[in-house]
Amino acid sequence: MATCADLANATDDVTPLSPTDECADCVALGRRDWVHLRLCLTCGHVGCCDSSPLRHASEHFAQTGHPVMRSLEPGEDWRWCFTHQLLG
Repeated sequence: MATCADLANATDDVTPLSPTDECADCVALGRRDWVHLRLCLTCGHVGCCDSSPLRHASEHFAQTGHPVMRSLEPGEDWRWCFTHQLLG
């Protein structure tokens, strides 16, 4: 897999800010229609993926600039750098 400084420096030792089985942003809007969940490796924000209607993980990156998230799906351990558009 490709790499960049953001992926190389991202830690997996991040405490989620909300339950890891829901998108807190969707729940706050009264919605439960997310597809998959992602964890920000900078601050622990849990957001829904780009296949979800509201794309909260991407929105979080746009608002904060936090570059790397990882999948919260069972059996998946991949990470994504929004800045460099790289899978790691």
